[in-house]
Amino acid sequence: MAEENFASLGKVEAIKKLYEGTSFTPFSSAWFETSGKAYATTKTAVLSEGIDFDLVYFPLKHLGYKSVIMVTGELYAEFSHPRTLSVKIGVSSKLDFAQIKDIWEGITTAAKEHGYASVELDLNPSLNGLYIAISASGETSLLMAKRRPAAKSMDLICISGNLGAAYMGQQVLMREKLAFDKTKDDSAQPKLDDYKQQIGAYLKPQLNPKVLSQFEDAEIMPSFGYFVTRGLADAIKRLSRDCGLGAKVYMDKLPFAGNSFELGKKLGTDAVTAAMNGGDDCRLLFTVPIGQHDKFRHEFQTYDVIGHLAKPEVGSVIVTPDGVEFPLKAQGWE
Repeated sequence: MAEENFASLGKVEAIKKLYEGTSFTPFSSAWFETSGKAYATTKTAVLSEGIDFDLVYFPLKHLGYKSVIMVTGELYAEFSHPRTLSVKIGVSSKLDFAQIKDIWEGITTAAKEHGYASVELDLNPSLNGLYIAISASGETSLLMAKRRPAAKSMDLICISGNLGAAYMGQQVLMREKLAFDKTKDDSAQPKLDDYKQQIGAYLKPQLNPKVLSQFEDAEIMPSFGYFVTRGLADAIKRLSRDCGLGAKVYMDKLPFAGNSFELGKKLGTDAVTAAMNGGDDCRLLFTVPIGQHDKFRHEFQTYDVIGHLAKPEVGSVIVTPDGVEFPLKAQGWE
């Protein structure tokens, strides 16, 4: 049987084949009907080859999966349940149908995990490498929106997992790529076994599909939510801007992957700096009323409480174990 490729299939037939075996329908419009007691949210992301990923070390299935996570996390941060997904893939000349099929498999796997009702796909030629443009729509009930409390000083700042791991994982992959480029030794094996947690955090970040229902069932309403993809400092800066309050983050409360400090020394970076300013962590940050502290700790045991909101004059600061406060610095804010 001849190998399937874009030249023999054509765009329309290629899209039809990509949908085979999935629960989604090709060429359907990405829309959903609300009950009139909800509002819709839309989030978009574009991942470009050479900027957001390197195909030398990024598995295509993981890339498709991660592209969905990048928009789904933004929906969850706004308490919005995923409904529809629209995807455009810019196909470069070096990729053929089999490679795009791998990307699509990653996309549909993530879409099913997070409950999307429909996924729309379009394929376009690209002269500047592979890109994935993805748009997600979600639904937030008006009741849940109205129940979200106003932010107050001493509200808890909570994070859904360790920080800085994705940035360090990317640095390890880049280091091994450079080492290979120097030696050109095809028999040389990259040294990755000790850093599986960091590499996994970068290549295939995970989100809990039940996070919103978990909040709803526990009757815990965060005042604000953010999807952390550009470093913790950026998210805290946005939080302070949006709520009009200060924020204190405690250095000794930050969660790290097991060997982050050891790896940081090898890479010539600091684990705290990676957490504050590294990218692609794909963590959810919520502010929770301090009166719900005990309930939150019981219901959300995988989350870490890393700080709290404060009076506006405090600003956004990180507090050392010795109690010294330093202003947070984030790219684009200075």
